[in-house]
Amino acid sequence: MVSNTSHPFPSDELLKSIQRKNVSSSLNQIKRMLGNMPSSEIAHSLESLPPKERKLLWSMIEIEDEGEIIAELNDEIQQELMAEISTEELIKIIEDLELDEIVDILQALPESRTQNILSAMSERDQKRIKEALEYPEDSAGGLMNTDIISVRPKHSIEVVMRYLRAQKKLPQNTDQIFVVSRENKYIGSLPVSSILVSEPSLNTRELMETEMQPLDANLGDKDVARLFEQNDWVSAPVVDENLNLIGRITIDDVVDVILEDADQNFLGMAGIAEDTFAAPARAARGRVLWLSINLMTAFIASMTISLFQATIDQIVYLAILMPIVASMGGVAGTQTLTIMIRGLTLQQINSTNLNWLFKREIAVSIITGLVLSILVGGITYFWFNNIVISLLISIAMVINLICSAIAGILIPIVLRKFNQDPAIAGSVVVTTVTDVIGFFSFLGLAAIFLT
Repeated sequence: MVSNTSHPFPSDELLKSIQRKNVSSSLNQIKRMLGNMPSSEIAHSLESLPPKERKLLWSMIEIEDEGEIIAELNDEIQQELMAEISTEELIKIIEDLELDEIVDILQALPESRTQNILSAMSERDQKRIKEALEYPEDSAGGLMNTDIISVRPKHSIEVVMRYLRAQKKLPQNTDQIFVVSRENKYIGSLPVSSILVSEPSLNTRELMETEMQPLDANLGDKDVARLFEQNDWVSAPVVDENLNLIGRITIDDVVDVILEDADQNFLGMAGIAEDTFAAPARAARGRVLWLSINLMTAFIASMTISLFQATIDQIVYLAILMPIVASMGGVAGTQTLTIMIRGLTLQQINSTNLNWLFKREIAVSIITGLVLSILVGGITYFWFNNIVISLLISIAMVINLICSAIAGILIPIVLRKFNQDPAIAGSVVVTTVTDVIGFFSFLGLAAIFLT
């Protein structure tokens, strides 16, 4: 019988132990836990601790385990810890890592430190890493690993199997090997499953698959993730501009891209991108820019209100009601913006369906505007017993909700045209637009009909 009793994860127990007031009494227990935990769990624990406790836990990790753990950490904490590690120690830490993990770490280091580390490596490793470093971190070349196994089309399956057995250990996530010409041009792929079940006398050309198109090394990492998701790939070949096979990307690297992108979009909606347990000064530096921008946009909204100061002075009710219109527009605009950001991130939105989506959001805004205008108009009439103000706020509500849908659709597209991240900048711009239009429509109508 299966027990329903829930047990804490090892990382939960570790966090409790490291955060006890009397840590010294539990040091041996913590070390025992570390010895039984996978690197991903330890990395999660490090990311879940405030800076002081994080440094203590890191100091207790054996140096031979540090490489795998540091490769699992997010960029900010990875850089924070590496800044405290000497170059000599860092060389020892990363020497047994996969090539793509080494490249990820080196890309986060200053150029001078990267060169010092490379100079301590063998010529073969230097060449492989320098080739990978030529490509941006967010490209297929930056994601790839060079631990590829390739064969020629003329080889028989028997020869291929002997070659594989000679490797003694296949690279991680090897579901296929690649077929190349004498000049190392990519021709096709040969699934490991086909090798195992086929007659040894058959040659590679007869069994290889050519449907899979190789990934260009300059292809963006989000496009790589989309192709993996669409085709259910475990691995894929990477080629340079001359179609030379230079590496492969595996599903574990793509999962990292998806998680990192989701994390950035989630934080970007609030205009922040920081370690959860970052020190107050560092967290404040990261947030002050967008808070300052938001302050400027707030003044723009206030200036809009000031244009109708005389109207507000005559009818105090307007000052009470006008935040309602702006607030509803802001929420509606953010809803549309979120849908757009998700669609753009997943590459579901393009020129062929944007027009339909635009019309859909306008229709939704009209329907919600009419429903909410009836509700807000009824409440306003019940509150102030003034039919004209009730009608004006209802009309302003519909106008602002329609404008919020237009802003939510167009602003992320415009921001992308200017190479700005809509997840970070979009909410600030959309809120400003809906505030200004909300105040202007309601107060403008009031100025026309009530004064």
